[in-house]
Amino acid sequence: MKRGTLLNAELSGLVAAMGHGDLIVVGDAGLPVPPGVRVIDLAVTRGVPGLFDVLDALLSELVVERAAIATEASEELAHAFRQRSIGRVETVSHEDFKRLSRDARAVVRTGEFTPYANICLWSGVAF
Repeated sequence: MKRGTLLNAELSGLVAAMGHGDLIVVGDAGLPVPPGVRVIDLAVTRGVPGLFDVLDALLSELVVERAAIATEASEELAHAFRQRSIGRVETVSHEDFKRLSRDARAVVRTGEFTPYANICLWSGVAF
């Protein structure tokens, strides 16, 4: 059994397979997933699991070089994203965010019901 924070086998495997510059999207329950992009669906019910629960678990093992969130996200939500160790956080329109997600290695769907609670994470390197 794994010792670390991230216990989900599919998420753990995804993080292990990431290369420099690869993209993971962590999204709320309503974020559309582009055709052909892998979905890791963790949503159980409204709010479970919450986006920040999933994000914090991912960040315990993933080196992030930069991130992007939607300009439409509330100030409170944007602040919560920026408090995490995710490097530079850019803002893009929600439409551009959805376009970026086409290049994701995977979209991780949470049970989050907060509007625009989505984040793009580009992997960095640990050296």
